[in-house]
Amino acid sequence: MRIEIWADVVCPWAYVGKRRLEHALAGVDAEVVWRPYRIDPTAPESSVLLDEALRDPAADEALRGCAPGLTPAQNRARVADIAAAEGLGPPWGAVWRANSHHAHRLLHLAYEHGGAALQDDVAERVLRAHFVEGANIGDRRTLGDLAARAGFAAGATLLAGDAGDREVRELLLVGKARGIVTSPTYVVGDRALAGAQSPEAIAAFVGAAGPGRDMPPEVRRLRWAESLLDQRDPLGALTLLRPLLAEYPDDPNVRRLAARGYYHSAQLSRALDVLERLVADAPDDSYARLMLGKTLRRAGRHDEAGTHLRIAAAMTPAYG
Repeated sequence: MRIEIWADVVCPWAYVGKRRLEHALAGVDAEVVWRPYRIDPTAPESSVLLDEALRDPAADEALRGCAPGLTPAQNRARVADIAAAEGLGPPWGAVWRANSHHAHRLLHLAYEHGGAALQDDVAERVLRAHFVEGANIGDRRTLGDLAARAGFAAGATLLAGDAGDREVRELLLVGKARGIVTSPTYVVGDRALAGAQSPEAIAAFVGAAGPGRDMPPEVRRLRWAESLLDQRDPLGALTLLRPLLAEYPDDPNVRRLAARGYYHSAQLSRALDVLERLVADAPDDSYARLMLGKTLRRAGRHDEAGTHLRIAAAMTPAYG
């Protein structure tokens, strides 16, 4: 069984959730894989001391939203008590407002080079460094040292370049497409459990989870792209479609989604190119006609647009 943890290593609940998952899986044969999530995507590239960052009214307001009814200080004390009950700390508490992108790269690379066991070791060291040791995990040198201690000597060299960057950014889009909105979220197959739930709740979730639907990876990626389009993220959808466009350039489903992505990201010439070829290949495709008409109209070519919109409505009255 594979269990994915979609979590941000700068989220205290990710560390609490890691401990609770470990208790829940005692005696269970499972592969645990860490996936990236960002709770603070606006964190600066260079870390800043958290006390300094918290003087920003916007940061204070965001933290109040995490725990309504509590001040940020009260919430930090509450989380510290919960962490202590899980055997984490003292001391406890992040010192830095760190950008977690490179940490996510390191976790992804650890899994690629050493599997789940190495990745878990690296995740533990990164979380402990951030929440217990007060280290700056936004710094690549710090992350390289943590990787070396876990036996991942190549980690520092890989982080110095751009290894894992594209993959992490794509995984963030996959998480968004799959509806991940909480750190941590546990995923088994097609089922998800949000939040650092109790070990008992996690064990019940894992025990009830099935393997999920057996779906070709190409179809799964197509559905993720469609989900991003539905969430009004056309550029993200096009990113996920890129390998499908390269491998299946003539597939009409791939081309339709690409056309939608181009249209909604205002890349009208690309949308027109795809749609004109779709209509030429399948003149009776009323949806392609509709999209072509809308794109032509948006491009200011109203006469041509009207022709395709009328044909689309004649073939499918709902398009009228």
